[in-house]
Amino acid sequence: MQLVAKIDDLGKPAWIALMILSFILFWPAGLAILLYLIWSGRMAFWKDAGRGLASQGRRYGCGWHRGFHYAPSTGNRAFDEYRAEALRRLEDEQKEFNEFLERLRKARDQQEFDQFMTERRTRTERPSDTPEPNPAG
Repeated sequence: MQLVAKIDDLGKPAWIALMILSFILFWPAGLAILLYLIWSGRMAFWKDAGRGLASQGRRYGCGWHRGFHYAPSTGNRAFDEYRAEALRRLEDEQKEFNEFLERLRKARDQQEFDQFMTERRTRTERPSDTPEPNPAG
C-alpha cells in the first residue's frame, strides 16, 4: 500500500498516466486500475461531473420534462412576474393546441369510420353474383 500512497501524493495525473501506461502494456492491468480508481473513489470528480450538470439543469429549469417552473428568481420582481405570465400564457396556448389536435384526430377517425360503414353498407346491399336456387324448378 506504500505504492498507492506514493501515487496518491503525486495526484490524479499520476493515476491517469499509470492507467494509460498499463492499458498500453497489458490491457487487463489497465482495466483493473480503472476499476480500482472508480471503486476507491480516487477519481471522485468523474462521479460528480454528471451530478453537477444534472443539478444545474434542475436549478435553471432545463429539460423537456421539467418545464420552466423551477427557474430561479432574477432579483427583478417585475421581470419575474412578466416571465411567469409569459410562461403561463405559453402553457395555455400549448394546452389549446393539444386540444385542437385531439379534435382533428377525432374528426379524422370519425370520417374513416363513416367511410368504412358506407363501404360495408354498399357491399351488403349489392346483389350477390351467385344465382339463387329456383324453387319452381
